[in-house]
Amino acid sequence: MQGIKNKKVLITAGATGIGKATAIALLNAGAQVHVCDIDADALDQLKQLYPLLLTSVTNVAEPDEVAKMFVQLQQEFSGQLDFLVNNAGVSGPAGPLESLDIDAWKTTFDVNLHATFYVSKHAIPLLKRQGGAIMNLSSTAGLYGYPMRSPYASAKWAIVGLSKTMAMELGPFNVRVNCICPGSVNGARMDRVISSIAKATGESVEKVRQDNVQNTSMTTFVDAEDIANMIVFSFSDLGAKISGQSLTVDGDTHSLATY
Repeated sequence: MQGIKNKKVLITAGATGIGKATAIALLNAGAQVHVCDIDADALDQLKQLYPLLLTSVTNVAEPDEVAKMFVQLQQEFSGQLDFLVNNAGVSGPAGPLESLDIDAWKTTFDVNLHATFYVSKHAIPLLKRQGGAIMNLSSTAGLYGYPMRSPYASAKWAIVGLSKTMAMELGPFNVRVNCICPGSVNGARMDRVISSIAKATGESVEKVRQDNVQNTSMTTFVDAEDIANMIVFSFSDLGAKISGQSLTVDGDTHSLATY
């Protein structure tokens, strides 16, 4: 796809799921991709499949580790960065707000929101040099209320506001910023979310899954590759004037399940 070949890309939490699918899609489009993740084994496995991939073991919720990663990144990319995907996220605890553990609440914000700030703070000066684009990962939970998932929903709503503000700040430097709002994504992470909600509500796992499916017009979950395709499109020349948007890939979610 035009506008991707030889571009320098950083993807956080890119060893599995949406991050992995995005890394593969951008590699296949000709980009040079650095993936960071806290899972060293998953990074090694991905590197074996894609030897051209650059990797680092980094916890992006820790500012010092982010700073260290950017030293490596600037050496690898000779100080250039064209695209950033802030993908790191955790599901957070499930249950009524008054029942939630304080540390679990804080961790949800550290990974889903604060990490986006830490990484973007280092990336923006590099992006400003030649222009580029940032994609932040929000969620349909950043567009609706989400009972039993208040910390996750709150952090993802914050990502929407942060992305819009970043787009306004960086537009004059030809840096586009959007956030993507996936619906329920097939995979192990969504399976864990469904199980945690079922435990918190007393509903069966199958009932929770069906409630989520039925709240979309297309009555389906999406795949990680669906999200990756949107990110590649937005980074390409075809998305050259798309900025400040919340881009939903969700089969048309019209509400989130209530319990």
